[in-house]
Amino acid sequence: MDKKFLSFFLVFSLSITSCYRIINKSKKISVAANKTISLENTPKFQEYIQVTEPEESNKNKSEISPIPKELSPKENNFQTSKTNNFNTTEKDWFYKPKKDGTPSEEPPEVLNILKKYSGYYLGDTSKKEIYLTFDEGYENGYTSKILDVLKENNVKAAFFVTTDYINRNKDLIKRMVNEGHLVCNHSNSHPSMAKVALKGKEKFEEEFTLTEKAFEEVTGTKMPKFFRPPMGKYSELSMHYTQELGYKTIFWSFAYKDWIPEKQPSHEYAKKIIMERTHNGGIFLLHAVSKTNAEILDSVIKEWKSKGFELKTLNDLPQ
Repeated sequence: MDKKFLSFFLVFSLSITSCYRIINKSKKISVAANKTISLENTPKFQEYIQVTEPEESNKNKSEISPIPKELSPKENNFQTSKTNNFNTTEKDWFYKPKKDGTPSEEPPEVLNILKKYSGYYLGDTSKKEIYLTFDEGYENGYTSKILDVLKENNVKAAFFVTTDYINRNKDLIKRMVNEGHLVCNHSNSHPSMAKVALKGKEKFEEEFTLTEKAFEEVTGTKMPKFFRPPMGKYSELSMHYTQELGYKTIFWSFAYKDWIPEKQPSHEYAKKIIMERTHNGGIFLLHAVSKTNAEILDSVIKEWKSKGFELKTLNDLPQ
């Protein structure tokens, strides 16, 4: 073979190989760039935890899976888009819990969003007050017991319900209302409201109005204007739309992993974590599917009261 041709062939082959490696490397970089970067080990966010509820869109307990506890504030691929000057990035609710009796914390940027769009995760922190709330994605047989305990202790709570829950549990809904509890909006189909907001205001509003309609048909009364975003997912745009509908967005300053029927926490652990994180103005989120919650609720309420805490309703939140 001609030496000049052989040299040319070798150089050409090496060039092709190098290009292939470069292209492959760039693809890997591109793929990596499309992954959500975790901040959970950074000093700013490592102490914040996210305790959200599971996806309950089909109201089937077999679909419930644990949610990671140690999470940082998450934004989809750290990409920010805007609709009419509102940030549409999906965020997960998170907070920094305390064990010294002081309220859970939020970073300033989250507090600003809450203040601007009628959002709450705390009530009046100057007083020994607690706001007890329950999320109802499906009925697991414990709500009647919870209502019995609340009635015996003269405590009013808020129950956040979906359309499906209302339609399947009409007698429970009527009992909640008749006994003075707030039955509040938890959406029609339990989606990420940040994602629904991207589909337009009409689709977003439908998640509220269908639940309102079901509630009115069962009770003959209007639904209270408190909304809990399913799974704690929200965006600035979804908060804005919620406010325009006349609702207050209710997050929480306490929650724990209580929503898996097959993996219920022990009475001792559940009561310990509830009591050591009790604080003034706390909005407590418990799930009514929890056997443990139903069984310890009476002793928890009695201990709260013995320590001077008063249980208030969301109607008592500071304006």
